[in-house]
Amino acid sequence: MAAMFDSTSPEGATRRVRAALMHKVCGDEEMFALGASIARVVEMASSEDQGTHDLAYYVVSDPALTQRILRLSNTIQYRTPGGIPVTTISRAISLLGFDNVKTTALAMLLVDALDSSEHAGSVRMELEAALCASLVGREMARHSFYQGAEEAAICALFKNLAPLLVASHEHERYREIAALVAGGKHTVGQASQMILGASYDALSQAVLAEWKIPDVIVRAQAALPPAALRVAANRGEWMRQVAAFGLDVARLLARTHEPAGSNEALALLGRYGEALDLDRARMDELMSTVQDGMRGLLESMNMQPTPRSEAQAGGGLPNVLLLATLDAGEDEQAGTHPSGKPKNARDLLLAGVQDVTQMRASGGKVNDVVLAVLETLYGALGYRFAAVCLKDARSGQYRARLALGEDSARMQAGFAFQVAPSRDLFHLAMENDADLMISDATSPKIRALLPEWHRRLLPDARCFIVLPLVVGKVQLGLFYADRTLAAPEGVPPDETALIKALKGQVLAALAP
Repeated sequence: MAAMFDSTSPEGATRRVRAALMHKVCGDEEMFALGASIARVVEMASSEDQGTHDLAYYVVSDPALTQRILRLSNTIQYRTPGGIPVTTISRAISLLGFDNVKTTALAMLLVDALDSSEHAGSVRMELEAALCASLVGREMARHSFYQGAEEAAICALFKNLAPLLVASHEHERYREIAALVAGGKHTVGQASQMILGASYDALSQAVLAEWKIPDVIVRAQAALPPAALRVAANRGEWMRQVAAFGLDVARLLARTHEPAGSNEALALLGRYGEALDLDRARMDELMSTVQDGMRGLLESMNMQPTPRSEAQAGGGLPNVLLLATLDAGEDEQAGTHPSGKPKNARDLLLAGVQDVTQMRASGGKVNDVVLAVLETLYGALGYRFAAVCLKDARSGQYRARLALGEDSARMQAGFAFQVAPSRDLFHLAMENDADLMISDATSPKIRALLPEWHRRLLPDARCFIVLPLVVGKVQLGLFYADRTLAAPEGVPPDETALIKALKGQVLAALAP
């Protein structure tokens, strides 16, 4: 088969390789889902509160992603004063910054989608290069005067997209390209053009365009001229320079523990120094910061850094992508009851109370406080669905404004009710400002108090809580959360006190 391939027209052969690869990475169902998820995260606006909320909901809807972001927030690099653990995504976004969490979420999407046990060594090496490049982009953005400079981190993350995809989906082609480059007679661009019929940079652009990623990010993947670069004329050109610089730095850091002052580092300084306003001191500082950031990022994903010898050889051990699991790093005694409630619920609630208290003390917005409390109730008590309902002043109807958990979009759309003067459970809770913790919703007496809308929307809710939000005598809304399994372990007094403390923080934030 190889001989037959070689005997065909090189142009025709490379065209078929390129077409087959594009079909794999854009036509495959899993890759289509990856593209859709990436496009969704990229389009989240950082300039509006809604963007922050959308990102928080997106992260919380994925338990594994939530765990990794929280783990990153609690690494040494980001640890809060006093050592108070970060337990909510809202707080993580406040601590790490919207753009940092956004880029990290994108990086973790790539890690999840491209985990490959068959070619784990190559894929892992390219993943680390992409993650490292994004950190370089983030550091460059911190010192840039361009508005929206933070987008450079995303541009740099995707600069290594093509090698990553080829390593995962066409590993033989990947090895052929690496062999040509190792021979010393071809650049990466030339080698990939020969083997694929498109350079890595052009392939990255094509895939991102297919995924409907904004043009400014797509254009930033274009190759740069080989000579020393001049100062960019505009933001788009600057991001193109940063993306290329980020990947070059990532490749250097993968090869050596001590990059500062090396001939390779000096060569990079000669190429990018004038364009990106870098001198030797700033270059050394940047590489040190990025190395620290990589350690924290890899730690948050339970990934050990690839050994330098492995990065140089392009080989690797099987199964090196040790991705985070929900119980990774937890105490051995931690776990869940059969109901799904964590056994360390008290500790999780306490951490949530501290988190929310600190958020309010630092001037956190009401919406952020409400979301953080909802996250804490949902995660600390192991509910399958949680929502906060607020009253619509015009219609008088209570509607779910925020929701987390299983099938949350559909549940949120249907979670609406009118508090009429009846004796259903929700009316009684609101009228009496009573926090209700229903341990068995199937008991005849409780079922008789459930309104029709609840029985229809949540027929399998076995136990749930209702926490009314009443300020003075004004009924503002309520928190609701449920499980499909009974929880005979109950809610002991210390957990009840912490739940009430969380609710108290929301009431204080809502008070005029």
